[in-house]
Amino acid sequence: MSVKITTEVKKSLFKEFGGSEQNSGSIEAQIALLTMEVKNLTVHLTANKKDQAGRKALLTKVGRRRKYLAYLQRKDIVKYRELIKELGIRK
Repeated sequence: MSVKITTEVKKSLFKEFGGSEQNSGSIEAQIALLTMEVKNLTVHLTANKKDQAGRKALLTKVGRRRKYLAYLQRKDIVKYRELIKELGIRK
C-alpha cells in the first residue's frame, strides 16, 4: 500500500530522522524521504508495468539514495548502520 507523501508526512519524517520539522537538509532525513518515495514508486510500478517514465524516476531516486548512503557510511558508520536497520534497507 502506498502512502501519499503530504507535507504532514514529510514533517513527521524530518522530525523523526532529522531532529526537527525544519531540518530537511540532514542526510538521514533525505535518505528516509527517498526511501518512502522509492517504496511508493515500486508499488506504482507493480500495477503499471509499462510506465517507463516512472521506472526512470525510480532508478534516479535509488541512485541518489545510494550516493547519500555511501556518504553517510564514509562520515559516520554507526549512524549508517542504525539508519539502514531502521528503514529496512538491505545493503
